[in-house]
Amino acid sequence: MTTLKTKETQYQVCVEAAGERGYETLGLRGSESWYQDPKHLVFRLSRYKFVAKMLAGRKHVLEVGCGDAFGTRIVQAEVGKVTAIDFDPVFIDDVKQRMVPRWQFDAHVHDMLEGPVPGQFDAVYSLDVLEHIEQPKERQFLKNAFGSLDVNGAAIIGLPSLESQPYASVQSKLGHVNCKSAPELKQLMEEFFHNVFVFSMNDEVVHTGFHKMANYVFAIGAGRRA
Repeated sequence: MTTLKTKETQYQVCVEAAGERGYETLGLRGSESWYQDPKHLVFRLSRYKFVAKMLAGRKHVLEVGCGDAFGTRIVQAEVGKVTAIDFDPVFIDDVKQRMVPRWQFDAHVHDMLEGPVPGQFDAVYSLDVLEHIEQPKERQFLKNAFGSLDVNGAAIIGLPSLESQPYASVQSKLGHVNCKSAPELKQLMEEFFHNVFVFSMNDEVVHTGFHKMANYVFAIGAGRRA
């Protein structure tokens, strides 16, 4: 069998890796984003990078609402272990089918409205999930999400800002029933944590600028309330 040879030696590893283990696939959501609106994939992965840097060094991290978990590896690279859950079996099946030995993590079906995830974690994060939870159920969702968090743990919630919704796609609006402004998210998180820090995000840039001009907001909670 003839092996392709790259003109520059440092790229030969790409050919060899493709021959040995094939090509990586994007996942259900990642693939659709890459087809419909490629830049959105950059925004999504940037959110995961922010989480990864904020939670670097944590021992066991819970991801709530992982979807296809395409960005989860970015967090894995900075923490000891990740457990990822989603309430939709279709996405968890997709995650498991694409799992590779180097990036193994626990992934299973769990509806956070039904109760906390068994075990204990020193960090929890949830990206692009809270906006899908109806407002009357949001406190139950967060109570259960933080229910397995140890006393010194941290939590990160990220979601599209309320102010961004006039510009959201038709597909996004179908599921966005509970977007929030930065002050609203901060107030909600303060019910669960003594310390809450809010960041704004525009495209892939995280900042502390005027929140009403942000299209995405993060809240980091630390110091759980009893």
